[in-house]
Amino acid sequence: MKSSRGAALLLVLWLLVLLTGLVSVFALTARTEALQSRFFERSGAARQAAEAGLELAMYRVQDAEETRHWVPDGRANAFEFEGFRIDVRIVDETGKLDLNVATPDLLTGLMQAVGIDAARAAQLTAAIADWRDPDDLLSGPGGAEDRDYAQAGRPYGAKDRPFETVAELQQILGMDADSYHRLAPYLTVYTGLARPNPAYAAEPVLRSLGLSDPQIAQVIAQRGSWRPGMPPPVLPDGAVLSAQGSGTYSISSRATRNDGTQAQVTATLRTGGSGGFGQLYTPLSWRVGEPD
Repeated sequence: MKSSRGAALLLVLWLLVLLTGLVSVFALTARTEALQSRFFERSGAARQAAEAGLELAMYRVQDAEETRHWVPDGRANAFEFEGFRIDVRIVDETGKLDLNVATPDLLTGLMQAVGIDAARAAQLTAAIADWRDPDDLLSGPGGAEDRDYAQAGRPYGAKDRPFETVAELQQILGMDADSYHRLAPYLTVYTGLARPNPAYAAEPVLRSLGLSDPQIAQVIAQRGSWRPGMPPPVLPDGAVLSAQGSGTYSISSRATRNDGTQAQVTATLRTGGSGGFGQLYTPLSWRVGEPD
């Protein structure tokens, strides 16, 4: 009889342990789900705030009142929205090198300006030329056609057609992640211009254009001190700085809140809708959560 009571007591104790474990698991699950819900709520709010920065940027670059324009030369613009600080930078695409038409001297100049050595810059420039041209002839030392890609274990070969995106540059034979990330902010596929516009170009692009250090310093100083509504300065090569851009822009919008919540949206947008009612722009590329 005593042994039966002991077994029953032991069973009850085991049941209590099991129930305690189940309650602990349910409590932990509920807490985890609550934390996840809070995270998604905060990150979603941050993303919406960052997208609000894009919307305002596209409104500002088309504003009929010149003094309210945001100049698309990469300068910082900031405002507060729904508890977030929004930091926005706009760069006119004409201030970048177009991968499909930029001359070899511009491409090698840009590569050297971002820290790629001269020999490797020449090799990558030749590989870019072979990627975008329609023939199967090497463009120069370091060039790459189908057989070179095959030997490197890359079955896709040279495209022999224009670049459709800047990200496609990562497929070029010899291109590594570090070089790509150095170059990508200064490249475009949307302008068709053989030479970028120095009015909106960043320092490495200005250097690729052959401007001297004093000229680059002059351009940057003139742009930094100029505001819409002031007489537009004439840059060293004769270009005139203007708040009126080309209509195609790369925009980075970062939303940050005091509790550390943040999100970033980076997009390339063209003014004018694609059929949607009330659209200010047509998206050409859109990335979330990537750095400038």
